[in-house]
Amino acid sequence: MNNAEPIRVLIVDDEERFRANTATILNKRDFEATAVGSGIEAIDQIKKQSFDVVILDVKMPGMDGNEVLREIKKISPELEVIMLTGHGTMKSALEGLREGVFDYLTKPCDIDVLARKIRSAYSKEKGLSQEEPCVKDVMVPLSGFSAVREDQTVAEAIGVILRSFRTIMSTGIIHETVHRSTLIMDKHDRVIGVLSFTDLLEGLQPPYMRLLKDRPILADSIHLEAPNYSGMFTVMARDLANKTVRDLMSEAPPTIEDTANLMEAASRLLALKVRRLLVMKGNKAIGVIREQDLFFEIANILGEPAMEGEDA
Repeated sequence: MNNAEPIRVLIVDDEERFRANTATILNKRDFEATAVGSGIEAIDQIKKQSFDVVILDVKMPGMDGNEVLREIKKISPELEVIMLTGHGTMKSALEGLREGVFDYLTKPCDIDVLARKIRSAYSKEKGLSQEEPCVKDVMVPLSGFSAVREDQTVAEAIGVILRSFRTIMSTGIIHETVHRSTLIMDKHDRVIGVLSFTDLLEGLQPPYMRLLKDRPILADSIHLEAPNYSGMFTVMARDLANKTVRDLMSEAPPTIEDTANLMEAASRLLALKVRRLLVMKGNKAIGVIREQDLFFEIANILGEPAMEGEDA
């Protein structure tokens, strides 16, 4: 699926925090999302402008999701609709399916699953061939990651990471993964490294501990008493604050072309023993493809079989 224009998504949900944050996350994923709080507003928006996919909550005051669905299909029969519910009622799901709903997801909903469903619905709505996607179709765009400059302090980088946590924690019933790494950019906005939690822990280690880690043969020839760790974490954390990100960062992930197929991505991840690859379009980084992106593609191919204990 190689659409040049962003997929236009209408989110219809009466929960303000959910719809606002879902729209924000989808926009960071290179969708073009609009959010409204009622069925009346949704119908008005659909009459005014074109959308590719609608995300529609089942349980809403006034017009419920199934009523809205029927009106949408009268206005635009080919417009694909994904229904969301926090109640898991099979009766509502079956009613929606009879009315031509594309798919049915329960809340809480993972953003990766929702993004994949939107792309699948778009392909059906546009009559696109269901050929196997390539790397750029399943990657997370760079805008979906936290980023800091190489010359910023570690304290500033930690602030950026904390803000990403707070944003995700405030998204209500949409689940977004906290990325294990923050991208490090140079002054030309090129990705030159990553800062992970492991890098921060490495930075806490006193110089002599890092020396022994880098040169383990010294550990056998030098007798050291067991270190007294009391108070050391606080001291080293404060020392860490003013260091630059450049001092702690790891190398940038290995690269892969945006047009590469998914088997090539899987093989490269395994061969290099890494969890992510930087996706390049020519000389420009445009995203990251992770292990979990390939996992969700596997789930999509298998039809996301129900977990044990769920209704068939």
